[in-house]
Amino acid sequence: MKIRVGFGYDVHKLEEGRRFVLGGVEIENSPLGAVGHSDADVLIHAIIDALLGAANLRDIGFQYPDNDMKYKGIDSKELLKDTLEKVRNKGFEIENIDSTIALQSPKISTYIEKMKATLAEVMKIDQQDISIKATTTEKLGFEGRKEGVSAYSVCLLSKV
Repeated sequence: MKIRVGFGYDVHKLEEGRRFVLGGVEIENSPLGAVGHSDADVLIHAIIDALLGAANLRDIGFQYPDNDMKYKGIDSKELLKDTLEKVRNKGFEIENIDSTIALQSPKISTYIEKMKATLAEVMKIDQQDISIKATTTEKLGFEGRKEGVSAYSVCLLSKV
């Protein structure tokens, strides 16, 4: 069996009055939302980059460029589905995904199980194979100043 590890990172600016989507789930009543060409789902974007990296398919900007209007406002779950098709076409399957979201506020711990369920459904994998953690940056950096949100993701792919 061949195994491959991939790492992904993404960041988006936060602004007032914007919709805030993380892991395919809308964070309700958040005064801040993420800014981006698509729906700015930083968690899904980090997962996509991890998957693409592990399968040696370059990165999210190469596959889904932000100057292509067909991706303007797109639901990142659709990008994730397409990424999985590319990864599976190369013969790989997901063994597990581990992700961390860095965000000072709002607190998102109550959304994590829903994110896992949503992502498991999109990726057609068991929820137990998805780990999502959230952390603050103790008010340091752009996340701590509530200027942005970042996410990190690692995945393990296998090929028989």
